[in-house]
Amino acid sequence: MEDDLASEDDTLLLSEKEFHDAARRNDTGRMAELIKKGVDIQAKNNVDRTALHWAAGAGHEQAVRLLLEHDACVNDEDSFGMNALLLSAWFGHLRILQILVNCGAKINCANKNGRNLLHCAAQRGHIKVIEFIMEDLEDVRLDKKDKMDRTAFHLAAENGQLEVVEFLIHLGCVHSIKDKEKNTALHLAAKNGHTEVLQRLVDIGMSLEDKNTEGLTALHLAAEGGHCDCVKLLLESGHGVNAQTQKKMTCLHYAALNGYEDMARILLEAGIQTDALNYQNASAMHIAVLQNYPAIVKLLIDAECDLDVPDNRQQCPLHIAAEHGRQDIAEMILIAGVNLKLTDKQGKTSLALAARSNHITTADMIIKADRFYKWEKDNLNSDSDSWVAKHLTFKQDHRMETEHIRSVIWRLATKYLKPSEWKKLAHYWKFTEAHIRAIEHQWAGTKSYREHGHRMLLIWLHGVIMAGENPIKGLYEGLVGIGRRDLAESIRKQANADPGSPRRCTAM
Repeated sequence: MEDDLASEDDTLLLSEKEFHDAARRNDTGRMAELIKKGVDIQAKNNVDRTALHWAAGAGHEQAVRLLLEHDACVNDEDSFGMNALLLSAWFGHLRILQILVNCGAKINCANKNGRNLLHCAAQRGHIKVIEFIMEDLEDVRLDKKDKMDRTAFHLAAENGQLEVVEFLIHLGCVHSIKDKEKNTALHLAAKNGHTEVLQRLVDIGMSLEDKNTEGLTALHLAAEGGHCDCVKLLLESGHGVNAQTQKKMTCLHYAALNGYEDMARILLEAGIQTDALNYQNASAMHIAVLQNYPAIVKLLIDAECDLDVPDNRQQCPLHIAAEHGRQDIAEMILIAGVNLKLTDKQGKTSLALAARSNHITTADMIIKADRFYKWEKDNLNSDSDSWVAKHLTFKQDHRMETEHIRSVIWRLATKYLKPSEWKKLAHYWKFTEAHIRAIEHQWAGTKSYREHGHRMLLIWLHGVIMAGENPIKGLYEGLVGIGRRDLAESIRKQANADPGSPRRCTAM
């Protein structure tokens, strides 16, 4: 036959390609025509598949019989080590499997992963094929291992094949066999979220505390995969909630790493330790902040985790929020209350890190919090029902009721204050040197002092509002205190002349 290649990336001639396609669709008429024309029925494509592979995999009995009648090689393997028999088991074609066995196909074959007929059928959940294999074929070992040391029981559990799991249990398979990574069937069912299979394995008494080579229990794997139902099942069955891996990871670490809010809630309700540290001395809170999961952070704060615990870099969670500019998370941490004097390995506070990373808003929030903590210590008891506790925020103020005073502050900073005067005001209002350095770190050109002064005044305003004081009065006193009585009188006159100007801060 004169023939061309079917395509540049294929090893088949056009006629051979047509023959394969006819076998795939069970077109025995066209197959017979091509055989008469001398087509090579053993022709292999670029992955070493023959027409028999396609016919067996598709479950086409007529095409398989035609090929066998013309002496198709029944044991040929493709590049994955799959022959027609393994393909029929994989796709659950019992009748094809029986025909191939009767034609002398090798029963004890395995693919390149070491998986035999039982492995293939178990992984795919073909119970009728498994029944035939175990009842009618000889020398099929129930607990035969593949190259990963996984048995059919492992594969059925891993793929959620409950009926197969039940059948293999009934046949007496060994439950406790571990694969090369020391996973049992329980590990694999939990890892893949197969709750019904997991329940059955728990019912037959499989060990809940077995660890794989990385020290992970079934609970760790279920948590890492986000499988809440499996986690609940294992906890209710007596699995210890605080188990740690070789890297000292708890399930709460995995929930934080992946942002599993529901999972974290389940684990916290089960009494997991909130402040357990992994091999990097990171708590779940460190991880949740780094991964930017505010919902997890809130859960951990509500669970009263330790917000001042340092990791390997001596960074507390606020350091991480400051370094990465996590504003929402930083505010939650600041409202909860932390030690702002803690330094990392480089001797940097969270404020210094925020300033150095040019996260201006976060830096300003930390200064506001630092000043608020001091005011609270000097003026308030720990009344959680206070007005301040209910309305506490460290974010930028965009409210209508403060619009006028913010406008006054902007004009003051950008038009009237001289370059050094914002610092004088800052000192008058007891800003610390660290506060001033953090503000000054920002570079906005040769007239950066205007932006610095504006930021400082807004931070000061936040404290005045929190204290319920009159901002106009405070501005007047501050300007007089640094020798700018002219500006002080100007602001007072403007406030007195404008009937709409809020002279008191009670509304804010």
